[in-house]
Amino acid sequence: MDFVLRNAVVIDTDPVVAKPGTDVLVHNGRIAATGEKLEAETVIDCTDRIVLPGFVDTHRHLWQVLVRSFCADMSLGEYLEKMLRPVQAVLTPEQLAVGTLAGALECLASGVTTVQDFSFAPTFAHAEAAVQALRESGVRAVFGYGQPVFGPACDPGDVERGAELGGGLVDIALAPLGPSFSDVTAVEHDWRLAESLGLRVVTHVAGHGNPISLLHDRGLLHENTTFVHGNGLPDDELKLIADAGASVSIAPAVEASMGHGTPMVRRTRAFGVPTGLGVDSVTGVAGDMFSLMRATLLSAHLSEGVHVTPADVLRMATVEGAAALGLADRVGSLTPGKHADLVVLRASDLNLLGARDPIAAVVTAAHPGNVERVFVGGVEVAHQDVSSAVRDAAEGLTR
Repeated sequence: MDFVLRNAVVIDTDPVVAKPGTDVLVHNGRIAATGEKLEAETVIDCTDRIVLPGFVDTHRHLWQVLVRSFCADMSLGEYLEKMLRPVQAVLTPEQLAVGTLAGALECLASGVTTVQDFSFAPTFAHAEAAVQALRESGVRAVFGYGQPVFGPACDPGDVERGAELGGGLVDIALAPLGPSFSDVTAVEHDWRLAESLGLRVVTHVAGHGNPISLLHDRGLLHENTTFVHGNGLPDDELKLIADAGASVSIAPAVEASMGHGTPMVRRTRAFGVPTGLGVDSVTGVAGDMFSLMRATLLSAHLSEGVHVTPADVLRMATVEGAAALGLADRVGSLTPGKHADLVVLRASDLNLLGARDPIAAVVTAAHPGNVERVFVGGVEVAHQDVSSAVRDAAEGLTR
């Protein structure tokens, strides 16, 4: 369906700019134009509304809605041992699918139209069930298939079959344990496997052991890689990431909650590393991008480095996040030709009234309750009630 969103405050992100009284024209699921008095057969009045690109969450374990808030007072080590290890041992493909669907719907309800799902799927059956759930949700996704934290390495044949699950709104990436958490032989194997299958690599990295240098020295460091967290990485490791054209996904809320280390946002920006934002896990923090943007902005005050503005944070939540996942040519801004992944916010709601700067208001004051409409590829997302399925799937997981 072709349509125009009429008379909105339109916020674009490349560059970040707000334009009142502006229309957004969508044709064949893509952005056709932004401007005034644009015409289409269907007109959606967006007076007193803010229209902006859909948010991009660059790192989340979607299925963990099944154990929401279970780890709110836990360190990273406790999260691994008290939740992830026991739950991963019993989680069925059916439970994983329900959690993935609910997590994806939570994303959409708060304006996140693209999500990188780092699933920890232990078998091909789990991965297949999760990808089917992603398709059912209507979200745009990069599904990370790789070795679970606890358990044997994924069978290469399963990964090859997993690579074939992609298509439409779902891309497949390899999500190995990586150089911070596995030996060199496994790292070599995983990176060569990803290269042979044409898959992006998404992997957690810690600040010890020079993991980026390890990849660089073996010819494995390339732009098709997204490093998650990286708190404590020394400057020379961040420079290697920047020089390779690779990217980083930071999760300021979880990193603060679980004690990962010094906030990363100023440091990645200082080195020019494309930086996306990730909720990571709703076991301890909120699952919406508005909360995450505020955590990012506040974390910038807790470390040294370049100044970070609300506009910078909005870019990380949109077009820079898209770049961090290799999707900058598809989503993240309102550039004509990109997919029409859009969020409409009610600017007339009490918490947004009086805003002099709509960009700052989105970052510092908006919340999921302001979201009125969400479009993915020009298709408006429909509500799905999965509450009973989530209750059934979650029962007994953390007893």
